[in-house]
Amino acid sequence: MSQFEINLREAIYSLSDALDLVGVTHIHHGKRVAFMAAEVGKWLQWPRLQLDDLFQAAILHDCGVSKTAVHAKLAQLEWEEEGEHCLIGANLLASCALLRHLAPIVRHHHTHWTDLKDLDLPQTVKLSANGIYLVDRVDILTLKYVTGGIDILLGKDEIRQQVLARRGSWFCPELVDAFMELSESEAFWFMLESDHVNGYVATWLAQTTKQPMAFEDLSSLMHIFSSIVDAKSSFTKEHSDGVASLARYLGEQMQLEEDRCDMLELAGLLHDIGKLRVPDELLEKPGPLTAKEKYILSRHSFDTYNILCNIKGLERIALWAAQHHERVNGTGYPYHSGSSALSLEARIIAVADVFQALAQRRPYREALAQEDIIGILQQQVANGRLDPDVVACVASNLQSCWQEAMRVMPNSEPAATSHFG
Repeated sequence: MSQFEINLREAIYSLSDALDLVGVTHIHHGKRVAFMAAEVGKWLQWPRLQLDDLFQAAILHDCGVSKTAVHAKLAQLEWEEEGEHCLIGANLLASCALLRHLAPIVRHHHTHWTDLKDLDLPQTVKLSANGIYLVDRVDILTLKYVTGGIDILLGKDEIRQQVLARRGSWFCPELVDAFMELSESEAFWFMLESDHVNGYVATWLAQTTKQPMAFEDLSSLMHIFSSIVDAKSSFTKEHSDGVASLARYLGEQMQLEEDRCDMLELAGLLHDIGKLRVPDELLEKPGPLTAKEKYILSRHSFDTYNILCNIKGLERIALWAAQHHERVNGTGYPYHSGSSALSLEARIIAVADVFQALAQRRPYREALAQEDIIGILQQQVANGRLDPDVVACVASNLQSCWQEAMRVMPNSEPAATSHFG
């Protein structure tokens, strides 16, 4: 398998950007939480490695949230089942060897100190998780001032009193005392403005460079991205995995080199990450989309590129993923790229995306049979939209393509689940 040169912090930052899309209007939440948590840790003179883990866990703490409906609940100070997204996020991180050590912190970032302090966990994990919880709630308390157009300094005292009132119950006394000292200054609150937070994160990014990363490690990291978007709707579940599997298979059948097949698989995993911005109800709509809804949906591939292009070493993957709705005759979106601008890999991703979508049930139709799928693909070739060589490869390997898209073993049946391509 291939080796990649990737800056892990850039990948984490881009994942945070993807999570920002779920909030629609409440952006940079993860970055503000990471900034405040790190400042508390520095005040308490935590060692550098603990601070780095704290920052990474903080910037990813809401990776268990995919749905806009769930994200809306985050604006509440407390709600039923608030621990569910913590568990989902922890499981996602635990699936990636590079980020597995952050899983316990994310798992307990909504656990009250009265419960957390007695758990059988390292003290560094308890303090990091509770520190994230504290500043996460601080950021939520600032919302009514920010969204109401009120100067945050007018809410400073009320927010600090809310934190102080939960000292020893929700939050560790040591953390509360550090926060109270830090937040007394106006400068602390001014630093929550986007420009300052982005500058703070940029400094963190600049502290490391690209590092060799095996395909298996990079794939497990990118599976976090794809799992978050696929969890957004019952109609997106497992779609990214199916596109990735089919794209790789087609690349192999068309005799592409192994490293290009690896990149095809990654592009398939990542192609729909921009769909996190799309409201849940649009993905779940049991009928054709209106013109306005189509415009909303059509920007997701542009958002995919904006997220991925910041990860040095994934430039080609970012482009292929962003072009999955482009068409050979230039009628696709969002760039209207024509034949000369579309690589073979981009054309493969486009065919794999259409095939997998047709093979899965949508809100307004059932899954299509293999014969119907290839008929539609060939019609799109006739219309000049899809690449004829890629579709010919599908036609020659139709059963195998269906198995790859549905991720089933030969002679077995697919799982009974709903999907949206």
